[in-house]
Amino acid sequence: MDAQVIVVGAGPAGLMLAGELRLAGVDVVVLERLAQPTGESRGLGFTARTLEVFDQRGLLPRLGDIEVTDLGHFGGLPLDFSILGPAHSGGVKGVPQAVTEAMLDEWALELGADIRRGHELISFTDNGDFVEVEVATSDGPQRLRTAFLVGCDGGRSTVRKAAGFDFPGTSATMEMFLGDVRGCDITPRMIGETVPGGMVMAAPLGNGVDRIIVCEHGTPARRRDEPPSWEEVSAAWQRLTGQDISAGEPVWLSAFGNPARQVTEYRRGRVLLAGDAAHIHLPAGGQGMNTSIQDVVNLGWKLAATVKGTAPEGLLDSYHTERHPVGRRLLMNTQAQGLLFLSGAEMQPLRDVMSELITFENVSRHLAGMVSGLSIRYDLGPGDHPLLGLRIPHLELVGDAGKTSTTELLHPARGVLLDLADDAGLRETAAPWADRVDVVTVTVHGAADAPQYEPADALLIRPDGHVAWAAPGPVALSEALARSFGAPRSR
Repeated sequence: MDAQVIVVGAGPAGLMLAGELRLAGVDVVVLERLAQPTGESRGLGFTARTLEVFDQRGLLPRLGDIEVTDLGHFGGLPLDFSILGPAHSGGVKGVPQAVTEAMLDEWALELGADIRRGHELISFTDNGDFVEVEVATSDGPQRLRTAFLVGCDGGRSTVRKAAGFDFPGTSATMEMFLGDVRGCDITPRMIGETVPGGMVMAAPLGNGVDRIIVCEHGTPARRRDEPPSWEEVSAAWQRLTGQDISAGEPVWLSAFGNPARQVTEYRRGRVLLAGDAAHIHLPAGGQGMNTSIQDVVNLGWKLAATVKGTAPEGLLDSYHTERHPVGRRLLMNTQAQGLLFLSGAEMQPLRDVMSELITFENVSRHLAGMVSGLSIRYDLGPGDHPLLGLRIPHLELVGDAGKTSTTELLHPARGVLLDLADDAGLRETAAPWADRVDVVTVTVHGAADAPQYEPADALLIRPDGHVAWAAPGPVALSEALARSFGAPRSR
């Protein structure tokens, strides 16, 4: 094999997956068609769940000082994320996607990922025991072999098309413009601000640059191979707002639409999809990059265990089982948001009703949990502990080795068993899984800052941070360990 895993696409999802695989000791090659990153930043931050994901891998300090905000929206209607509680309830703003991507690139390279830019996937064949990949490079064609191929290559995914994944849904019905412009002196406009004939948004980014979004009703969807011209964008802005910004200088421009499609399966044999390759949607609330990163954090440790031969039967297929419903709800909520802030006056009664509903605490909490990703819960077997299936909150811990936290313990991307009752029998049971699961005897401090936490005698945490087992409960620890981490080592 040239690599145990080949990842196609060096965007945030592909780079995050490369880092996750390298933490598990898996050889990974990343193929990227472009010779250099574009530097464009469609996203300007990330959600609370992605903040937690980065934190559990020790990546946040690489981003420098970050600003967390509780303010958000659902379809242009204000939404206060502080209703979810004090622990990482808000998202991060002011971090361009290009900065996030550069951080992940540096991290993956440090861990030993082989990132090959200017390498374009042409075709591949899944031979059952391996995947043979044909790649175009500046030095001529190459052929590579890998155990698994993962498409993280975006909405127009070559991997998805070549593998024949079914991709049902709806095509875009309109075209919108997005871009950063300099020297326009534009009055800020909140997302979802409707004007006669459409919707516009403008926000200052600093250094004289503004981010703008232009949605003009009646603009048909187009498939573009090149960005729109500044003349197109500035003319649409003037038609909707009356302001002439044509003298401004575009930093970069892009066009996008409102499609809603999702593959029917996230895995076909030795080929898998993640992120935009698996689901495309209106970029409402900036959820695309976040869901993509969370896809690969779910996939990474499962794929690594499969490659290394320690995975229990069905573990890799659980990637689809757990993440496909998340993608389906992503399409649902982005379509709903699109109806709210992209429709005309005929939708105003619904906006008024939604504005009333959001004032109710349960409704606001439900919507905030949905768009932040904090409400995601996997079915991880029987048991009634409130944390089972949820991601472990940040808990301050104290043991014989001193202070630590659930976040710090997840930095190596290994399983963690928290022995919270100093149970020698529990530690003995877990010993045969020591090559995959770290057992830590600790007590919890600072639980008041984690409203989801309820006392337990022990908690088994997967590498992606989700709680797979809690004691006391109806399932034996050995069964829970085997379900998530495979057979024990022979003694």
